[in-house]
Amino acid sequence: MSLNIFWFRRDLRLNDNAALYRALKSGKSVLPIFIFDKNILNKLEDRTDARVTFLYDTLTELKQELEKIGSTLLVFYDEPTEVWRKLTTDFDIKTVFANHDFEPYALKREASVAAFLTSQHIDFHTFKDHVIFEKNEVTKDDGLPYTVFTPYSKKWKTKLMSKLSTHNDTTVSYYFKPYPTEKYFPNFAQKTSITSAPFDMPSLEYMNFQRSTIPIPSKTVARGIIKTYDTTRDFPALKQGTSKLGIHFRFGTISIREKALSASHLNETFLNELIWRDFYAQILHHFPHIGAGKAFRAEYDRIEWRDNEADFEHWCAGTTGYPMVDAGMRELNKTGHMHNRVRMIVSSFLTKHLLIDWRWGEAYFAQKLLDFDLASNNGGWQWAAGSGTDAAPYFRIFNPEAQREKFDKDYKYIKQWIPEFGTPAYPKPIVDHKLARERCLETYGKALKKDV
Repeated sequence: MSLNIFWFRRDLRLNDNAALYRALKSGKSVLPIFIFDKNILNKLEDRTDARVTFLYDTLTELKQELEKIGSTLLVFYDEPTEVWRKLTTDFDIKTVFANHDFEPYALKREASVAAFLTSQHIDFHTFKDHVIFEKNEVTKDDGLPYTVFTPYSKKWKTKLMSKLSTHNDTTVSYYFKPYPTEKYFPNFAQKTSITSAPFDMPSLEYMNFQRSTIPIPSKTVARGIIKTYDTTRDFPALKQGTSKLGIHFRFGTISIREKALSASHLNETFLNELIWRDFYAQILHHFPHIGAGKAFRAEYDRIEWRDNEADFEHWCAGTTGYPMVDAGMRELNKTGHMHNRVRMIVSSFLTKHLLIDWRWGEAYFAQKLLDFDLASNNGGWQWAAGSGTDAAPYFRIFNPEAQREKFDKDYKYIKQWIPEFGTPAYPKPIVDHKLARERCLETYGKALKKDV
């Protein structure tokens, strides 16, 4: 059977999907697939990883949606090139469609798959979907990439309004206009015509995983949360202070165009957070060395980290004796989520107070965060360490207690996650703030003074 294939990756939705829209308009029947990549899953230490359960459940829902309209979704558990070898044996494939992914492994995988498809005389087309602007779409006037957020965001907003369109009888930015995939749903390949396909999804158990009990935040968020985001976002005790949409942005179960359009009407601070996603994605594109474990600012690789494993274990477990740090780490370990303000506090504490390499913290977050995204995670950690783009100067060191006084004055957040707080069972601080600050300034200064 001659057809085109749409490859789901970090875009797990049928509506407003850039590459899926183009596939469905291509003139041939479209067969959607997803690959549980062994190269990724086999590296996950936690066999109850909540992200795998989330992916499994999301794909189950997608498959059910497609089967309601007579189509289906083929789901594989294998190495990608092996899947494509099988697909090209079973089907007469003309073109493969997918959306962009800038992460280092994804690019390597894509190059391998593209080379194989080319050898089989199959076209492979990819499109922008998970950000509003990417690559060279927002640059300085001389064409060089921005490395500071504020001027980037100003140029981003200027470009946004440089091209207008009409949607639902309203004038909006062309870049917010959704892709009307629903109009072309009849072009999905019909299940009855696919005779040799593996209709059953591989089970979690088959992939050596077990179902997670960690709840996933809803992708439906009340308008009021976005509307008041600028005044509530810094207070971790508030249940409705942030959207918790991170995992849905990460895996594309929601449309960035839809959410950015809504934010542009409701709250500029929330829109700015979405612009940060674009900013870090283009940084990873232009400076791929950060995805290979290197500091954005090379001189920061000269820092002599203490890398004390016992201190790191205390940080991971939330037993440092600094309640804002400990509450954040316990929230992360329990739920896979950490409030953004607290992320800044715990990352600053690890890199500045404990002088532990930011890469250790980045890797731990990569294991635990439901919304882990390499570009944003790396950007946040390097910001905290002082080594990244738009980073705080190294001599700016968060005082965890001052942060607690400002953002959790009544200890509500701390008491939620540290039941023994205020009792003898709660540990003493593993480091003195004043001494840690002096040690940090001396260590950073010694490494960086070579550039003076």
